[in-house]
Amino acid sequence: MDYKKTLNLPKTSFSMRANLTHIEPKILNNWYKKNLYNIIRQVKKGKKTFILHDGPPYANGKLHIGHAVNKILKDIIIKSKGLSGFDAPYIPGWDCHGLPIEHIIEKKIKNENMIISNNHFRKLCRKYVNEQIDCQKKDFIRMGILADWNNFYSTMDFKIEANITRSLIKIIKSKYLIKGVKPVHWCIECSSSLAEAELEYKNKLSDSVYVKFNVINSQLVYELFNIKNLLLPISAIIWTTNPWTLPGNVAIAVHKNFRYQLIKINRECFIISEFLIRKIIKCCLIKKWTLLSTIEGYRLKSLFFIQPFNKTKIPVIFDKNITSKIGTGLVHIASGHGPEDYALSKKYRLKVINLIDNNGYYFSNIHPLLNNTLLFDEANNKVISFLKEKDLLFHQLKYEHSYPYCWRHKIPIIFRITPQWFIDLDKNNLRSIILKNLSNIKWIPSWGEKRMKSMLLDRPDWCISRQRIWGTPIALFIHKKTKKLHPCTLNFLEVIAKKIEKNGIQSWWNLNPEILLGNESSNYDKLDDILDVWFDSGSMHYTVMRDKLANKEPIADLYLEGEDQYRGWFMSSLILSNIFQNKAPYKAILSHCFTVDDRGYKMSKSLGNIITPQDIINEWGADILRLWVAVTDYKNEMKISKKILYRIVDIYRKIRNTARFILGNLYEFDPKIHKIDKSNMVILDQWIVHRCFQTQESIKKYYENYNFRSVIKKIMDFCSNDMGSFYLDIIKDRQYTIKKNSISRYSAQTAMYHILHALVRWIAPVLSFTSDEIWKNIPGVDDKEIFAEEYYQDLFLIDSNELFNDTFWNGIFMVRDSINKVLEKGRINGIISNSLEAEIILYVNTNLSKILHHLENELHFLLLISKIKIIDIGEFDKKNKSVFKIKKIKFFKANGTKCLRCWHISETVGLNLMYPDLCNRCILNVFGNGEIRKFV
Repeated sequence: MDYKKTLNLPKTSFSMRANLTHIEPKILNNWYKKNLYNIIRQVKKGKKTFILHDGPPYANGKLHIGHAVNKILKDIIIKSKGLSGFDAPYIPGWDCHGLPIEHIIEKKIKNENMIISNNHFRKLCRKYVNEQIDCQKKDFIRMGILADWNNFYSTMDFKIEANITRSLIKIIKSKYLIKGVKPVHWCIECSSSLAEAELEYKNKLSDSVYVKFNVINSQLVYELFNIKNLLLPISAIIWTTNPWTLPGNVAIAVHKNFRYQLIKINRECFIISEFLIRKIIKCCLIKKWTLLSTIEGYRLKSLFFIQPFNKTKIPVIFDKNITSKIGTGLVHIASGHGPEDYALSKKYRLKVINLIDNNGYYFSNIHPLLNNTLLFDEANNKVISFLKEKDLLFHQLKYEHSYPYCWRHKIPIIFRITPQWFIDLDKNNLRSIILKNLSNIKWIPSWGEKRMKSMLLDRPDWCISRQRIWGTPIALFIHKKTKKLHPCTLNFLEVIAKKIEKNGIQSWWNLNPEILLGNESSNYDKLDDILDVWFDSGSMHYTVMRDKLANKEPIADLYLEGEDQYRGWFMSSLILSNIFQNKAPYKAILSHCFTVDDRGYKMSKSLGNIITPQDIINEWGADILRLWVAVTDYKNEMKISKKILYRIVDIYRKIRNTARFILGNLYEFDPKIHKIDKSNMVILDQWIVHRCFQTQESIKKYYENYNFRSVIKKIMDFCSNDMGSFYLDIIKDRQYTIKKNSISRYSAQTAMYHILHALVRWIAPVLSFTSDEIWKNIPGVDDKEIFAEEYYQDLFLIDSNELFNDTFWNGIFMVRDSINKVLEKGRINGIISNSLEAEIILYVNTNLSKILHHLENELHFLLLISKIKIIDIGEFDKKNKSVFKIKKIKFFKANGTKCLRCWHISETVGLNLMYPDLCNRCILNVFGNGEIRKFV
């Protein structure tokens, strides 16, 4: 007889091989065919809301792995909040204006030798952005991101452009908008000012020079230093890493509390800080020098020096921020090319000089030597050559230091004084109010608050104007003589906003000023500047939250972006929200780090280590990409490589195979008919549901705290240890060999049914496609959607006062682990080939004996052996009577014959001549009423 046919072996259409690249597109098609996002919204309607406001990615270029990390983290959160009973809508967005898009269109125009108007240029920009949004949207959708893709927002949407314009009304009304002539970050390639958020800092190897500034009155210096009978030329030594700024020098700054020394080297004298003299002597390889005298810095105030390039007389001024760690203690002040220099120049009423035009060339009136000279190398070389020629170069060397670069063009930026529009951060104590409100925000990681605080303390006023074409206009009229705004500016802005709402930003450039200003139009200039793109995105909380999400109070529960956004979107949103509503636009901020390869290197073409999200999806499927995001600690650099992804695949297989085993054992299980109550369940089945409950409680907390790595670890522990290595291994005998329609079998199926319902929910935020596939295979789910579900509620706990509580099971695990070690030695020594061939005699203390006897004759099923005998030898450890103790384990090869159906070794095999190959238990299960299990 073929006894295999009498076994209840698993059956399922849920395959072991995932084949995600083939099945995921089909699942996606089904989601969007039935409009899954709207189904979820309808089910969640009326529940407490959770709003994650999407920080708009830039609509330019193919998505990279960083985009995938960001959007998948957001999707995991949104779906996990749905599990927790929230209505969590998700409106995706895009940043659409700005330089990168302009440069792409400029290249296109250049390549095609086109001459076009600014209006046509903007149309090309808009067309390009729409194409980029379509491509990026498709890729995001393929990642399994569930969102309101038909209702996304973009900063170039006419209504949103209008609301960005309206944001200016609030700022002007509150008197935060100022016109200033200040040094701003300037990129000579962009030909525009840059925001702090548009910078990236790199190590730069600069030309640094020690320069001699000759004193005008040497005799006065000798008097100050109390030196007599010496008639040598005297210079102050300054040090700079920007030689090109020297033609713009207007003063030398000293620290009035430092001590300065006059030293003699050969036939010259030099003034240098006492703190730095020895460092400079060593650096410049000077062998002989003489200290003449020392005085306090404040006494240098009466001195004047000769500016090397224009021969003007420049004063000594005081600056308390001069460092004693680097330089000479005397600082060259270029009023037009540094915020601190500019501030000192204003304080001391010095001339403000701008050396450089929009494109990085010296203005023609600076110095004949520098006409048509471009920054950086060419300018530095000419300046240094001039200093050498005039015998003003004390020393020259290369100096490596951190320096700001334009994040678009990857070139060093300069500080350049230009007329710009600023938001005054100190008006009405705005900076102090923002700093105070930081404590009301939850920061993940916690260091985010400190970072944001330091950035706010150090940042200058926010320069919001740009001298470009593609962006939201600063729609203002400025009086030609007074430079003041038109008195009706606020009314004009609303009129202009309404026009933009109908026809877009081109409405401003098409607008004839006479329509609004009438006869006054000749007295006013119509502004050509556009707004900083961070102003666009920073005002989105006001538009998107209020209009698209219908939130009366535009405050999100969470902002989630890369760590670079502390100086970008997090910052711009924070400033504008505090102006608009005196509070932050978010209750919490979560920031993630960037991706690197497994050696810690950034992705680059030259290193050949780029892995795109499309590569991963095409080879393994989106769920593998999503699982990598969840498993990786986003608070540190996120490492990715093929080797790492293979490990992710192994994790995926363990989870999938656990679900597959359960599904295979639920064939023909109808929960409406076969599901049984806890009180009728086998004790082992009760315990696994209890463990599932405990696991779910941990997972809920991990999701709530955005600790996705621990979510997956907990799921893996449950699948591998509680299920794979214990429960599923043990119940195979009962599930396969017991009578098909017995309560004992339904008990295991009921437990697995509960577990699968819990497990599929746990993985749904991360393994979205796989969870959908599993869900459709669970008996009785009908037309429900997994993403509309909440955490499974039918799990239960075993009370700590019950006999078979956690303490009981801890004792069982200890016994099982001890016996498994003995069995493993038996296998290694060739005594047995598998555990069912074993017989064990266990010598234990009374406490352990009691709990083992509670399992009666079912203990051997729990230990996966054929026979076991318990011998109580009393309390042999009197100090620890309550502890479970094993004194000795005896191991034998079991007496009897192997049953061909259940594989247990039994002395009953062969006793029944009709079924000589079966044990009595199998005969009962196949031909009789079936055995009854209470415990295992």
